[in-house]
Amino acid sequence: MSVTVVGSLNEDVVVTVDRLPGRGETVIGSAIAVLPGGKGANQAAAAGRLGTGVHMVGRVGDDPAAGRQLAALAESRVNVGRVHRTAGVPTGTATIPVEAVGGENLIVVVPGANAELTPVDVDVESVHRAGVLLLQLETPLDTVRAAAAATRGTVVLNPAPPQPLPAELLARVDVLVPNEHELRRLAGAADGDAAPAALAELARGLAARSVVVTLGERGALVVPTEGPVLLQAPPPVEPVDTTGAGDCFCGALSSALDRGAPLADAVRYAVAAAALSTTGAGARGALPDDDAVQALLRRTPAPTPVD
Repeated sequence: MSVTVVGSLNEDVVVTVDRLPGRGETVIGSAIAVLPGGKGANQAAAAGRLGTGVHMVGRVGDDPAAGRQLAALAESRVNVGRVHRTAGVPTGTATIPVEAVGGENLIVVVPGANAELTPVDVDVESVHRAGVLLLQLETPLDTVRAAAAATRGTVVLNPAPPQPLPAELLARVDVLVPNEHELRRLAGAADGDAAPAALAELARGLAARSVVVTLGERGALVVPTEGPVLLQAPPPVEPVDTTGAGDCFCGALSSALDRGAPLADAVRYAVAAAALSTTGAGARGALPDDDAVQALLRRTPAPTPVD
């Protein structure tokens, strides 16, 4: 089997700051780095590093950034044969200020060629025959919907950036992976109780078969179709940069599911992988391999039931 990722490819411009700016505020950065990124490509790279056969479907511009993004994915053992160069538009770009201490970040994305990905682009064998199809929302919604409808595999959707989702798309999603903010947006709920039981209640109201809510330093919440809700705490690590941790989680989750892991075990594996990804700079600076994740699993707590 294999994982196919339909999604975005961006060039990330990462700026190190002492603290993130407030609205209308200017802060001075101390360093800048240009790195490969994009939610789709980051997730594909994470799965590729973990040893899964991975195919990427997407679009880049006809510019120097395109070559850099394709080379970076190929280095992570991702098949880029279905990533098309697009004339007349730039490769997508993300600007990311990151706090020097603690690694908190903000992200502003200019889609570029990602906005040109069409339903025709996803009507391909790597989508049809995927063991797991991994999707996000940095490409047009019609294309995401077409990909979900075209596959025979397990559909994992990371609804980021958040937007209203049609019922027919949610009905095709096997595992929905929002963070807490995205979950509230999808559920039409205001900021409020962040307790796991309250978040599980919101997740139960969505039409997806299973929901996994990523909770940052608290780990992840597993809300399955049937069975108990579980809270999976992360292992102890020293974070350097949290950029891309959610993307690593999604790639690792898909890799584990493709290998036949039950959902709770796949989430535990993904939490360990995401924790390791925060120990280096940039969205892909510390993506782990399977050996590193397996070693950290020995220090990863077992999940606990949520009352």
